[in-house]
Amino acid sequence: MLAGENQPQADVRVKERMDNYTKYWEKNPDQESETNHDNRLGSYTDVVNGYYDGATQVYEYAWGSSFHFSRFYKGEGFYQALARHEHYLAAQMQLRPGMRVLDVGCGVGGPAREIATFTDVNIVGVNNNEFQVQRARKYTKRAGLEKQVTFVQGDFMKLAEQFGENSFDAVYAIEATCHAPSWESIYGEMKKVLKPGGVFGVYEWCMTDDWDPSIPSHKNLAHRLEIGNGIPQMRPLRDARKALCDVGLKIEHEEDLAQRSDQVPWYYPLEGDMSKAQTLWDLVLVWRTSRSGQIVTHTGLRLLEMLGLVP
Repeated sequence: MLAGENQPQADVRVKERMDNYTKYWEKNPDQESETNHDNRLGSYTDVVNGYYDGATQVYEYAWGSSFHFSRFYKGEGFYQALARHEHYLAAQMQLRPGMRVLDVGCGVGGPAREIATFTDVNIVGVNNNEFQVQRARKYTKRAGLEKQVTFVQGDFMKLAEQFGENSFDAVYAIEATCHAPSWESIYGEMKKVLKPGGVFGVYEWCMTDDWDPSIPSHKNLAHRLEIGNGIPQMRPLRDARKALCDVGLKIEHEEDLAQRSDQVPWYYPLEGDMSKAQTLWDLVLVWRTSRSGQIVTHTGLRLLEMLGLVP
């Protein structure tokens, strides 16, 4: 039996894996061992699901339905910038009407809906988090795109097993494959499901090649990014390049967009500096990451937890 959009859906989140999420890391990065590292990689599905079971609604509250960063033009609204970032990827990939496209690690479907509307392609989103798939379907039905954009629950390390080889004209991932235990494995799966001559596009989440884990401050930064974002292991950009080539993909275009000399920095929404807000609505969004906004959010969540309204 399927629940209608206006009917309450069963909460499919698992409290135990949310409660146990932080057990995969030591609080002190200097105490991290190979055992911690191997446990995270071997239990990547529990790591990622534990994180997103707890974080998804916070992301939606603070960021919207597209869980990624973007560049900003002066005077450009936050959500317009996110959409343009998605359009840029679609344009670079030369997506065309009627193509069958796979979105790997689709979140709650914001980019899939935007790209489908922009290019008139048909998109299948795959995600191993049932809670996010449930919400993606709800939002897509609300947008009237359920025939053009669909979502399935699945392990992105087993794409060929789930979809079959040579199944898609194009495959993309937006800040999602960082959750994989290995780039070679996930890129290899993407290559398998691509038709001959197909294109793969990715916005990768990685450290720059200047990152050196032997430097304590660099190691600590990666540790904070991992535990704060559900990432089993942060890796440098050079490893992504090598993995793409090792699985037989040819790099047609590569760019670190953060290196562009933009007047408005890509990270400004995280600073909590309301003077940098580009539109009136963005004042609200930036306030949420300010000190006062964080206090209100944390206090509100505590109260909702006490009332049993959130896990």
